[in-house]
Amino acid sequence: MNGFDFECIIFDLDGTLIDSEPLCAQAYLDTIPELNMTRDEVVLDFRGQKFADLVQRIQTKYRLNLPTGYEKTYRRQVAVLMDAHLRSFPHVASVLSKISVDMCIGSNAPLVKIRHSLALTHLASFFGDKIFSAYEINAWKPSPAVFLHAAEKMGYAPSQCIVIEDSQVGLQAAQAAGMRSLQFAPDTKTSNEKSFHHYDHLIEKLAHI
Repeated sequence: MNGFDFECIIFDLDGTLIDSEPLCAQAYLDTIPELNMTRDEVVLDFRGQKFADLVQRIQTKYRLNLPTGYEKTYRRQVAVLMDAHLRSFPHVASVLSKISVDMCIGSNAPLVKIRHSLALTHLASFFGDKIFSAYEINAWKPSPAVFLHAAEKMGYAPSQCIVIEDSQVGLQAAQAAGMRSLQFAPDTKTSNEKSFHHYDHLIEKLAHI
């Protein structure tokens, strides 16, 4: 990351460190048969957004009344798919092992999902308890709150942090937090990077950081 002066890296998780977005998309398709979209379309349209907002959009668009316990059904299916298929992106462990500044995770996902994902991909040891969830503070990206919360807990000012994100809402959150950002776009089919205008630099491989 030549040209960037920072002391703390805040990583998004889903779609940035781990290749989970297709699995999350598949879980929607598996649990809502009426959802008339391809998996890639779900990834593009839903990436990084607040779960409750997505459910409301789906119900409105398809005139559905999903069961009160739908979130548990969805989370259970995500866990099943992750147990079978979740992988980190190539070279993630190697990249993380070479980072000499502080780093943490700032995610829209629940803490239990973050911990499960890190355990499955053998990345937990790189972060320990330095994981921060929007569910802890009841504020989701594109609000900057989770990144500001992470920076405060890590002991850094926003100007000392850089965010690595794959989603539009995450990049907007970083900008609103006063942090520089890198957009991670490994798959042009599902990154739609031409519509993103909130990042300082675009990378296609984490090894490029």
